[in-house]
Amino acid sequence: MANSGGDEPDLIVAGAGGGLVAALRAAELGLTVLVVEASEHFARGNNTAMSTAMIPGAGTRWQAAAGIDDSPDRYLADIRRKTKGGADDVLAGALAQVSGRLVTWLADYAHLPLGLVTDFDYPGHSRPRCHSVPGRSGRTLLAGLADAVRAQPAIDLLVPARLADVHLDGASVDHVVIGYPDGHTEAVPARAVLLATNGFGANPYLVAKYVPEMAGATYHGSSESRGDALRIGTALGADVGYLDAYQGHAALALPAGTLAGWATVMHGGFLVNAAGERFGDEAVGYSEYAREVLRQPGGWALIVLDRRVHDACLAFQDFRDTVASGALRWSEDPAELARSFGIDPDRLSRTMDQADAVARGQAADPFGRTGWGPPLQPPYAAVQVFPALFHTQGGLRVDACGRVLRPDRTVIEGVYAAGGAAMSVSGHGPAGYLAGNGLLPALGLALLAAEHCAQALG
Repeated sequence: MANSGGDEPDLIVAGAGGGLVAALRAAELGLTVLVVEASEHFARGNNTAMSTAMIPGAGTRWQAAAGIDDSPDRYLADIRRKTKGGADDVLAGALAQVSGRLVTWLADYAHLPLGLVTDFDYPGHSRPRCHSVPGRSGRTLLAGLADAVRAQPAIDLLVPARLADVHLDGASVDHVVIGYPDGHTEAVPARAVLLATNGFGANPYLVAKYVPEMAGATYHGSSESRGDALRIGTALGADVGYLDAYQGHAALALPAGTLAGWATVMHGGFLVNAAGERFGDEAVGYSEYAREVLRQPGGWALIVLDRRVHDACLAFQDFRDTVASGALRWSEDPAELARSFGIDPDRLSRTMDQADAVARGQAADPFGRTGWGPPLQPPYAAVQVFPALFHTQGGLRVDACGRVLRPDRTVIEGVYAAGGAAMSVSGHGPAGYLAGNGLLPALGLALLAAEHCAQALG
């Protein structure tokens, strides 16, 4: 732990994922910051690092350069539409409003090499507005943020250490308790705290309690996402919201543990079950489709694609890792492809013929899917995928600045939450999830919390 020049930091940030944005912005505004991170492997093992680095931004200069007309109001309308009006409107509005400014700040202040993703559209976004780094890799994104933090003398990074508790003195924060791997604890004076420790996906008890439909799915997220913020916040009297919300993913390739990705679908691929049959409209979104895969015989599916789809998906490091793992199997013939996975060859052949007719506009999709793209051409490939829980999206109730609220909507002064530690804007369950609904609340709320904190402590 470096010496930032003072014994009492202005802001303590728990979690070195999206919380690093808060640390950087707070330091930029003149505060001293201590970041407390539980995992020494956070740069590759937390949920920010494991993401595809998709950050929604509405009305950015990258969109303008591409001739794309977008605005925070349009983005908010998309959130309302995808969640069927179930999202918290105040928080959703604040995040839609800050999204473009966040992306610009990340590029101009944190020097992240961001660009607009225009090669395909994510379900639910009416405009291309997801921005990402080369390789579309969360590791690259987090490495850039970590480098910027290490270069900032006003920020100390304490790793490995866990924020164990927060204590108030009357109406404001007095100190925090930090725990270390050897079991000893330390009380550290604090003026404000940001809880950015993600959700509770790594806590089987809490998953079974609040997200029971995904209790049988593989968890593919940080092992440190144990519900620390939920425990600490509720002990302080905080309210909670949307605890049943989560991001699932229907395209985890095992045993490699790589992400085949939903670009495979959006470029024209489709999923079949162990019987060789499609079972729904894949284009609704990868989060809600995870539970559909979980319901299939054996709880797995195949993504069927071709060389065109394969090549288009190589823009994603996750997909390149999946290819490198040997998970894809190729064949000139659908029946042969089916036999390589132990699937009935006649059924898969019929399914592929039906999908070809739909893609050519010669038949209606029985599941209502639209936007197929060109029909698949031999050689064909398939990859076995399993449903996964990526992260929970319910948490402490916050206002538009990330301040943690009590049930009566009064503010717990000096306590903020962001990302999976806070309630999301995805509504209830998985179906309201839009691409970027993990990173925008993590990075955007961190930015807003830092700015409010600097003003409050100013």
